[in-house]
Amino acid sequence: MRRSVQFQSPEQVDAGAGTRSGSARQQESLRTEFGFELPRGYVDESGAVHRTGVMRLATARDELVPLRDDRVRENSAYLSVVLISRVVTRIGTVEDIHPGVIEDLFASDLAFLQDFYRRINAEGHTRAAVTCPSCDEEFAVNLAGGRLGES
Repeated sequence: MRRSVQFQSPEQVDAGAGTRSGSARQQESLRTEFGFELPRGYVDESGAVHRTGVMRLATARDELVPLRDDRVRENSAYLSVVLISRVVTRIGTVEDIHPGVIEDLFASDLAFLQDFYRRINAEGHTRAAVTCPSCDEEFAVNLAGGRLGES
């Protein structure tokens, strides 16, 4: 499910309608995958730490299928584990992401991925508005970006 979908806004369609070849139409790419960096990192069986990864946009199926999972029926808190395992496509070099991998994440990494999921699926971006506690200046940070303290 790695793809980019091309779409045109109504303004672009109207602007392109007056051209003969339609070559003046500008297309925007719908972003379906988002890179992230885990606060702590996933530790695999060999002890290697994996911090970077990719999460794709969720589909309706991604949100419906976990509801039929027996583990979710027994414990509703398990829903986020199954859901996150469906939309994370890679963590470091690990590409076989399943609920067992998500279960082995540190709690802070799972909380990060839950918030990341909400941001890209509900808000469509990975930015968060923050206020500096020292000077009260407001600015945006990219949650998918690098480690804390790095620019």
